[in-house]
Amino acid sequence: MRIVGALLILLGTFAPASAETLITSLSNHRVLINSNYTGTSIAVFGAVERDAQTVARATGYDAVVTVRGPRQYLVVREKERFGPLWLNQEQQKFPMAPAYLSVLTSRPITEMTSDQLRQRQKIGLRAIIGAPDFTNDRGQKDERFRDAFYRLKDREGLYLEDDRGVTFLTPNIFRASIPLPAIAPPGTYDVEVALFAETVILARTITHFELVKTGFEQQVGEAARDWRLIYGLFTALIAVFFGWTASVIFRRD
Repeated sequence: MRIVGALLILLGTFAPASAETLITSLSNHRVLINSNYTGTSIAVFGAVERDAQTVARATGYDAVVTVRGPRQYLVVREKERFGPLWLNQEQQKFPMAPAYLSVLTSRPITEMTSDQLRQRQKIGLRAIIGAPDFTNDRGQKDERFRDAFYRLKDREGLYLEDDRGVTFLTPNIFRASIPLPAIAPPGTYDVEVALFAETVILARTITHFELVKTGFEQQVGEAARDWRLIYGLFTALIAVFFGWTASVIFRRD
């Protein structure tokens, strides 16, 4: 027993000091989409807690907030011109790409981390999009498709990176604002917050919020999902009716 006790004391002597604890919260866990919805934003609050044994850091903290929207299946095709025609040639599949992706940081991400850590931990837009599991990895052949995918999403405002998106209100408390454009798809969004100090990840938390359709938009969405054939026929009939009505109104005798 004396040997066991001595070993425990020895392990306690060499054990590292208690690490910082990261606590995060969202201003809203459920966003409702109605006919007047034009986009919104959700605030992320974070606090760093240290016990009495944790030594204060001279360099301070950094934070990275990564938001991933619902997964979707996308295909990026490369077109080439043959005479007057543009034809699809090669293509690249993105079977589980986030429909929405934003990365908010307290300062430029290249100043916070090393390139190796970003690639290994998937920190930042480029590291996430360039990861082998983001698409069907084909080595250098798929780089131009990844770049094209990013350009399309960036143009839509659904993929963004803001190197001043996180603000430290005090040395241990920070805030970030997640922009949600009107075209952001409904579903569950994952919010991952990583705490950094001296290019090292100290702690991570993951929380979620939902983007949900309500009212008439919800009923239409449920009908399109649960009654696809009837919904398609009804939509076609409406299109035919309005086309016929327009032809009658603007018909020239």
